[in-house]
Amino acid sequence: MVASEAHPFAKTGGLADVLGSLPRALVRLGHAVDVVVPRYRGIDAGSVIGRVTVTMGGQVDQAEISAVVEDRVRTVFVSHAAYFDREYLYGADSRDYPDNPERFAFLSQAALAWARSTGQRYDVVHAHDWQAGLVPLFVRRTAPEWLSAPTATVFTIHNLAYQGVFDASWLPRLGLGWDLLKVDALEYWNRISFLKGGVVFADLVTTVSPTYAQEIQTPELGFGFDGILRERSLDLVGILNGIDYDQWDPERDLNLPVPFSASKLAGKGAAKRRVLEAFGLPRTLEARRRPLVAMISRMVDQKGFDLIEQISDTLPALGATFVLLGSGERRYEAQWRDLAAQHPARIAVRIGFDEGLAHLVEGGADLFLMPSRFEPCGLNQMYSLRYGTVPVVHATGGLADTIRDVDPRSGKGTGFTFADYSPAGLLAALARGLEMFENRPAWRRIQKAGMREDFSWDASAREYATMYDRAVGVARDRTT
Repeated sequence: MVASEAHPFAKTGGLADVLGSLPRALVRLGHAVDVVVPRYRGIDAGSVIGRVTVTMGGQVDQAEISAVVEDRVRTVFVSHAAYFDREYLYGADSRDYPDNPERFAFLSQAALAWARSTGQRYDVVHAHDWQAGLVPLFVRRTAPEWLSAPTATVFTIHNLAYQGVFDASWLPRLGLGWDLLKVDALEYWNRISFLKGGVVFADLVTTVSPTYAQEIQTPELGFGFDGILRERSLDLVGILNGIDYDQWDPERDLNLPVPFSASKLAGKGAAKRRVLEAFGLPRTLEARRRPLVAMISRMVDQKGFDLIEQISDTLPALGATFVLLGSGERRYEAQWRDLAAQHPARIAVRIGFDEGLAHLVEGGADLFLMPSRFEPCGLNQMYSLRYGTVPVVHATGGLADTIRDVDPRSGKGTGFTFADYSPAGLLAALARGLEMFENRPAWRRIQKAGMREDFSWDASAREYATMYDRAVGVARDRTT
């Protein structure tokens, strides 16, 4: 696997979580997995195992290679001070580093050069997101030189909104020919796209939920790639991300004051009291009896904050308490600070992120709000189910695939969903959840139904293993 980040070594989002968990789940199924990532500033794990030479656009450079083995997964680091010894992974001051095309083309070349140097034959090379989008192209162009049999390539889109689009003048600087500036290669509106390289040249393309795989083939959520993806619709697979059940386990989570489970839910009350305390909210009996609605999120339009903004005046009158942990656009941060100042007994916000507090919030909240405009997979709704916290979500992407809307007649379901992305749709779903909260027996059944769901990585890894077998067949057919 080749990627730009992997937990616990470097992380900005869900990509790192996948690279931290999926390889371990595959190893448990009997596969051997190597993960190649940059050695960013601050990574001190591993020991040097060699060097590789990378030729790129007439420039010959060296990369030091180091590795560490944990849980039988080998993580390989590509060291290059000029490219990766920087304060941030992708850019500073809300701007990408201008040489990102060169940085991540170098990563891709170095990863394959190292694989060639090992003398091992890899059945599959799995590249993740635009930063590794050139990997399938490089495999196609260089694999015959060093592989005894065809190696399959798989490319995963974690979020189609990030496409690695750059000026076409980068082609010669990356050692790539102008023949790639065409519609069935890297060309994208007279520029080049690393993401398109992955989509076009990989044997199979995956994304992180079945519904998102369908959505990105539409103009509404295709971000200009819908036509490209429809061309590959037969080779596009949606596999839901999993969550780490070792890290997210209410029976063993040290961030909770009292452990709890589906059969012993009393500990949620202690966690709720601790959340109210952590956010400076009242902890009276009346306050503890009110439903606690939580969000842990980037504060941006994609996550539904434009909808929340339009119903913000209504929130204090809903009979609930609201807590928010996150950061993002300044206008949303300011809005939530103002709401908290105006309603200090009902609304609280913590700007920033705290992993331990995130676990506590998941454990202590009654409802979890995720009204995302689009959501490739989403993790927090699955954490919430695991902790008996009932999600309220927009039925899109992975949210639609993981949350079953509560049937008002039977009471069966795991959360409350809304299909129409509108303030009215959000408010109606939230109101349904708050109303059901007052029916304690029904609420307990919903909580327990969610806690019984299996969104472990083991289930997802089995789907990936099946898909890898299919990709090997595709590669074999392609070369015969």
